[in-house]
Amino acid sequence: MLKLFRRWWKYLTAKLSSDFSERADPKIQLEQALTEAQDQQRRLKEQAANVIAHQKQTEMRLNRTMAELEKVNGNAVQAVKMADAAATSGEVTKATQYTQTAEAFANRLIQLEKEVEDLKTMHLQSTDAANQAKRAVEQNAMALQQKLAERQKLLSQLDQAKMQETMNKAMSSLSETVGEDVPTLNEVRDKIEARYARAKGMSELTETSVESRMLEVETASMNVEAQARLEQIKGQLGINTAAVADDIPEIATPEKQEATKPDATP
Repeated sequence: MLKLFRRWWKYLTAKLSSDFSERADPKIQLEQALTEAQDQQRRLKEQAANVIAHQKQTEMRLNRTMAELEKVNGNAVQAVKMADAAATSGEVTKATQYTQTAEAFANRLIQLEKEVEDLKTMHLQSTDAANQAKRAVEQNAMALQQKLAERQKLLSQLDQAKMQETMNKAMSSLSETVGEDVPTLNEVRDKIEARYARAKGMSELTETSVESRMLEVETASMNVEAQARLEQIKGQLGINTAAVADDIPEIATPEKQEATKPDATP
């Protein structure tokens, strides 16, 4: 049962993580990544500062110990001289006291020399650590600057992607059904072309029908009668119609068209 619960929990966690990744705004995620990088740089600088501070403290201890070593060495030398002078003057008690003091300075001198050696080793190690920390901060700062510079590029690409997605959606709406009540462009085009083709076909049928020929004959007859009446009016007015008639093209009536047709018989 526990194994099944663990498997279910892992599946649920993976599903929630996948859904979050799909729905998360890339712009906000980019800002989060940059904020995390800046926080990492701040923490790294704090750690480097602590390492450098330890190196500085070790250096100050070394300088202070070396100064004390030099002082103790001078005191030991002075105690030896004073013991020697007391022994020369016959002051045995003072000579013994100065000798014991010189021995104490000598013991302190040995301790300080060992401490100086240890501090020198520590100083070298802390100096190397401080230099590494400085390089790490510099490298991370350069990486952060590159991320900040890449941020603008990624934001520009994100805006272009959004614009392209909007354009793709708009273009797909021209060829896909937007809704139940909205026809597609292809459907509207097919409807218009079918209507135009039907109107064109009806026009061709009308032009070749008997009624259209009869209307054409009647129109020609009316034109002949109108021309004759016009000639009659001009004659009554005394207008010379011969010259005008020569310039007016003769209207071809159906009878004249039949008369002018070439004889098909040999």
